[in-house]
Amino acid sequence: MDSDDTSGDAGAESPALTVLRLLAQEAPPWHFEDLLRETHQSKLTERQLSGLRQATRLALDVRASMDRQRKREAALAALVDAAQEMADSGADILKAVTRRARLLLDFDMTYASLQQADGSSYVQHTDGETTALSVGLSMDKGMGMGQLAQHRHAPFWSSDYLADDRFPHARDIDEVVRSEGLRGILAVPMTHGKTTLGALYGATRAVRHFTPDEVSLMRALANLSASAIAAARRQDLADARATEAEREAARAESLRTRLSSVCEAQTRLMDMVLDGCDLGDVLHTAAKALGGTLCVRDAQGRVPAATGQLPDLNEATTVRALVEAHAGDEPVAVTGSVWATRLGAGLAEPAVLLLEAPRELGSTERQLLRAVGQAVALVLQRQSMAAAAGPVRDEYLDDLLSAAPQSSRRLSERARRLRIDPDGEHIVLVLRPECGKPGEASIWASSYAHRHGGIRTVRGECLVLFLPGADASAVARSAAAELSAVLGQPVTGGAAGPTRDLCSVKEVFEEARRCLDTLTALGCAGRTAAAKDLGFLGLLLSDKNDVDGFVSSAVGPVLDYDARRSTDLVGTLEAYFTSGGSPTRAAQLLHVHTNTVMRRLDRIGELLGSSWQDPANALEIQLALRLQRVKGSVHR
Repeated sequence: MDSDDTSGDAGAESPALTVLRLLAQEAPPWHFEDLLRETHQSKLTERQLSGLRQATRLALDVRASMDRQRKREAALAALVDAAQEMADSGADILKAVTRRARLLLDFDMTYASLQQADGSSYVQHTDGETTALSVGLSMDKGMGMGQLAQHRHAPFWSSDYLADDRFPHARDIDEVVRSEGLRGILAVPMTHGKTTLGALYGATRAVRHFTPDEVSLMRALANLSASAIAAARRQDLADARATEAEREAARAESLRTRLSSVCEAQTRLMDMVLDGCDLGDVLHTAAKALGGTLCVRDAQGRVPAATGQLPDLNEATTVRALVEAHAGDEPVAVTGSVWATRLGAGLAEPAVLLLEAPRELGSTERQLLRAVGQAVALVLQRQSMAAAAGPVRDEYLDDLLSAAPQSSRRLSERARRLRIDPDGEHIVLVLRPECGKPGEASIWASSYAHRHGGIRTVRGECLVLFLPGADASAVARSAAAELSAVLGQPVTGGAAGPTRDLCSVKEVFEEARRCLDTLTALGCAGRTAAAKDLGFLGLLLSDKNDVDGFVSSAVGPVLDYDARRSTDLVGTLEAYFTSGGSPTRAAQLLHVHTNTVMRRLDRIGELLGSSWQDPANALEIQLALRLQRVKGSVHR
């Protein structure tokens, strides 16, 4: 009977197989229901019908699960698209997020509010409005559903807003909701870290109960927009600082242009200013040209710089010199041997340049003294500018060294604003003073970076400099020598580069730091090196080469064997290579019998493979043994 049934159904598809086929074809649910109705009219047994019904229910469950998975995937894809759109939208972040939210979640209208300092909010952007909801509508603190969501840092929704008494209503908001005909409203806070920036709203003109998936998607959109807004605000702040630095630089350049037409001595002083010489160097050069002693004094009696003492100058005379010098443009005689000229406008407070000369100053000397005063003023102003612009430049280098993805275009724009050539070759230098003088080292780094057209920051005990240059070794030697002379202590440094890619600065920095770590491991404190200076160590340590991995791949089994068995196969290998591959001479070095060496070499062959003595493999093994010995000696 069973044989007859099987032969009779051989040409027809079984109901269970039909269920699987419908599931594979992603057929709609009613196809499964049709299948059940059709099978009820067939000659299936009750047991077969029960199994078919169970299979159909399971298939429908699988199909529902697949539908949910597709919806989640679609939501994730939509979030990725939204993030990209917000990243590309610049100042129109809220416009992008409100439009996305309305389309993704089938809202009739969406709008976004931003929080103000007093806790109230105002509507910044809307999408889909038809009547009265206008940008700028104020939302008082504590009033309305959005304020509640921001206070709780959690989403809040109402299926019918005007009929909902769970929160305090604001008359202006209710008027807008009523005129727009809105019913269901969902509000989620736009939060970045612990800061709430505002709220994102979605509304429909019908009663609507929002699902957890809808609330979750809306919150993800709000968080994306909050991150984008926070990033845009940080960028605006950095742009404002850079713009202010540009204005200061423009003022200094204008002053330099006016001074460039004066006499030869003034030109020489200006060259020193433009070369980044400090105030002391300028004063010493000018004092030599004038044949006297120079001193800078401010209104509080402080002396920022001087080439010597002015013993005949008391406090009253200094005040009179300050007043008389600022009364006109020309230098004035304070005493028989002391002359004063004012320092140009643009400084934070009045100051005067004093000259003690053994003779009467002629017109040429007075003109030169006036030029020196202008040069000194420019140096002081430049120092003030450098102090103001320093944090912006340091922040830029910190961004280059961060692990976060960076936009090449935006990095280039910021570099140009900071007068850094984004297409030029640059070196990354990591210096570690071998003494406890972080303050002096940091001040030196700021000065050095400014004088060489670079930027600097601090990482732990190390200074990091990003400098123009093509020879990493030469840049490292020059910088370390100057810092060592300033501190009176040795300085160890690693360098890498050059690079023309601002997005690769982090990788170049890591290579420079590995060079520094290698010098430290080798006991070479007080020296500098780039990868090319370290020989085969440099080849192994540059970029992302893994020394431990190299040693392990070459002689790892032998090291493990020695560790487990307390043997010294590594020593046998070293003796074997030292003796030129002669087991007899290796045995003499080890003070053992030749047969013992042969047995050990056989064991090494079992561990490393029969080709371990091939020239290429033998070279790698010898390199690995040397590296392992260097590491071991450093650790000891």
